[in-house]
Amino acid sequence: MNSAWLAAGTGLVTGAALIIAIGAQNAYVLRQGILREHVLPIVIVCALSDALLIAAGVAGMGALVAAAPALVTGIRWVGAAFLVTYGLLAARRALTSERLEAGGIGSSTSLRTAILTSLALTWLNPHVYLDTLVFLGSIATSQGSHNWAFGVGAASASVLWFTGLGYGARLLGPLFAKPIAWRVLDGLIAVVMVTLGVLLITSH
Repeated sequence: MNSAWLAAGTGLVTGAALIIAIGAQNAYVLRQGILREHVLPIVIVCALSDALLIAAGVAGMGALVAAAPALVTGIRWVGAAFLVTYGLLAARRALTSERLEAGGIGSSTSLRTAILTSLALTWLNPHVYLDTLVFLGSIATSQGSHNWAFGVGAASASVLWFTGLGYGARLLGPLFAKPIAWRVLDGLIAVVMVTLGVLLITSH
């Protein structure tokens, strides 16, 4: 039992180390959390996607990804195009005087768009396959019979992070009552998205 808890704790810490970083997915969850717009569906999509990928990694699917570099390359190009496009849209928002207010007033993102964007930011990121299927999968293998306890711990890190990020972001609401704050945030999101998109193409 102690070994299982140790494996789960290792999974929690390892998963958190991979998830808690500046990235496209986290930037989107943060923005929607500040808007208080479709937060629960977005959190569920992101956390469930990570859980499915982690489970696949624990089950040994990482070997298939490592053996299919062409697939990863295809995902890299599609993901890069999506990130750059989203970044340019964020840049356009940053350059306009449109005012967004926390609480959904003045927001225009539909539930369908929010879900599709969350799915795209997760599944079109080739690094997520390397992180979950290959990296976490290989560590899970080293846990022996407690590999699934490790996987549960890693998936729990995703649930805790996205829930905290999505719902904790609303505490920034008073700050984003000022239009300039939204322009700064969208400017930063634009930089993050475009940079990640370019890095996907230029890095291997």
